[in-house]
Amino acid sequence: MLLKLNTAIKFVKGVGENRAQKYVKLGIFTVGDLLRFYPIRFEDWSAVVPVSSVNDGEVACVRGVVASPPREYIKRPGLKIYYVEISDSRDIFEASFFNQSYVMDQFKVGEEYYFLGKMTILSRGQYGSNALRYLNSPQYIRTDKLPSGLTPVYRQTAGLSSKIIQSAVKNAFDSLDDIEEPLPEEIVRKYSFISKKNALYCMHFPKDDSQLERAKKRLAYEELFLLQIGLIRLKAKNLKSTSYVFNVDYTPEFCSRLPFELTGAQKRAISECVKDMKSASPMNRLLQGDVGSGKTAVAAALIYNAVKNGCQAALMAPTEVLAVQHYNTMSKFFFGQGINIRLLTGSVKAKEKRLIKEELKNGECDLVIGTHAVIQKDVVCRNVGLVITDEQHRFGVNQRGELSSLGKNPHTLVMSATPIPRTLSFIIFGDLDLSVLDEMPAGRQRVETYLVSSDKRERAYSYVKKHLVAGRQGYLVCPLVENKEDDASLEMKSATERFDELSAGFFRGFRLGLLYGKMNPAEKKRVMAAFAAGEIDLLISTTVIEVGVDVPNAVIMVIENAERFGLSQLHQLRGRVGRGQNKSTCILISDNQNPDTIERLRIMTKTSDGFKIADEDLRLRGPGDFFGSRQHGLPDIKTANLLADTALVAKSNADAVNLLSLDPELKDDKYDPLKAAVNRMFSHGLVVN
Repeated sequence: MLLKLNTAIKFVKGVGENRAQKYVKLGIFTVGDLLRFYPIRFEDWSAVVPVSSVNDGEVACVRGVVASPPREYIKRPGLKIYYVEISDSRDIFEASFFNQSYVMDQFKVGEEYYFLGKMTILSRGQYGSNALRYLNSPQYIRTDKLPSGLTPVYRQTAGLSSKIIQSAVKNAFDSLDDIEEPLPEEIVRKYSFISKKNALYCMHFPKDDSQLERAKKRLAYEELFLLQIGLIRLKAKNLKSTSYVFNVDYTPEFCSRLPFELTGAQKRAISECVKDMKSASPMNRLLQGDVGSGKTAVAAALIYNAVKNGCQAALMAPTEVLAVQHYNTMSKFFFGQGINIRLLTGSVKAKEKRLIKEELKNGECDLVIGTHAVIQKDVVCRNVGLVITDEQHRFGVNQRGELSSLGKNPHTLVMSATPIPRTLSFIIFGDLDLSVLDEMPAGRQRVETYLVSSDKRERAYSYVKKHLVAGRQGYLVCPLVENKEDDASLEMKSATERFDELSAGFFRGFRLGLLYGKMNPAEKKRVMAAFAAGEIDLLISTTVIEVGVDVPNAVIMVIENAERFGLSQLHQLRGRVGRGQNKSTCILISDNQNPDTIERLRIMTKTSDGFKIADEDLRLRGPGDFFGSRQHGLPDIKTANLLADTALVAKSNADAVNLLSLDPELKDDKYDPLKAAVNRMFSHGLVVN
């Protein structure tokens, strides 16, 4: 049968029902998923070098003839090593294989093979051999079976080796029907792009690096072009008329009631937003700022404007901890102003929920703050004119839309305390206008950050204890809640284990608290309230404290197994201290010796600029890992490099703008494949009609 991109993977020759279930573990459900499951690297069997030129520990491809029959060596019961002596006409080396008895019959004297593996050089031969060079468990191919071009190597899972996946990809291409070309014909001609089908094939089986780069460039451009088309169309959809045109700017009145002076950046952001809200089209704006830059005060000013102009407002946060924090902060901002604020989360009791929903429906509630509970179907508002989402990268595009559906084209503000590189911000929030808080309020402290290994842990704990004795508070952050038997990281102490150990040990006599995401909401609320009230000295927690926890007396933080976190996440965690007037410190503990990991963690010790950290995080980890694309609504980007491909981003944007200026609705039938491809990319919310 002819296969299409949406054909189920089980119909590929050699897959079937049972093996298809294994592909699911790799996120492969269809033929299209398989063809976009690109190799993680390639092996070049043509890059043969003389054995004598290979250094100890170096991976290389060498060629040689089997010089003598394979021999068996029993090292211990259950471990047999098989040695094959090979000659490349100048030197002798040996290939060793562990518990692979079939090699005794596989290798014949006089046959020529290619070997790919890591070289070990000894001072003398081992186990009776004269050879001083060894390839341990190398890959090998007989000369007459040598592949043409580069050989793909794929990410694997149990039951699916790289060779099995490679075979499935070949079989899929052999039976693949023609693929629709999503790029307009004029674009393909303009850049002399190869066809979509050819590009996909060359991503798996290129003849050389040049062909691979040509395929990558074509597919990277396609991803970026589709993104631009989708985002421009989404922005055009937002340019509707709104029922909530704000006639009066109440910002001066709001500011006059504040006990502090707003920064210039805050005033600028509020002005930009109010200008949007006084226009006939709804505001759609991203407010981006580093930890502690004062986004909440900007949000409060806009909410004040909305309520004073006769509208309701809604604020949605990703966690109950953050929602409660916003509720408490807004209650302080609006104390005595006659603004009715309600908190709506999953843990609110049923009777209270019914009352809040009734108040929203009849307009008695001016501001509702909550989690996903705010966007449930039975939540109906009388006249919501402003909706705000905090930590927006934690929500999908569709959830942002659901919050906006509380009103009739209300004004929308998206806030993010996670600094996002401008290139990535453009991709995630390309449908929004941007306001940036690039100035810190007076009094914010720079947090000194240190990276130490676990042998300095007790010293770090002593430093924490010193602060606790002085009446300050601190955090100890662990990456796990509790260890499972099947967890690959059993060497890490979980949050619960660390709590039990330290309560009875190093911090005995101090008041310790435990906080993690899956705790009962009421218990979580109790722990946070106790910590905020100073009733807990040291809070042992998972990343649930990443956002929303504001305790000025907390001045010291220790992060265990810091290598387990992304840089931006570490920066967010670090932002929980340094919120008062006292000097604050963050200590990262890690024993990881990977040079890239060490480089990444040292960045935290050198700068407190969240935007620089975000740029480094994107450079080191790539866009796919920056947030977790599926969870946060980021379209699936597999080939485009948002840092390296800036020229391609500019070209694709210019081409998209030009195309939509000629046909804004893409009504021409020739653009049907383009619209279909955009809809697939934005399948989490956007549909280009």
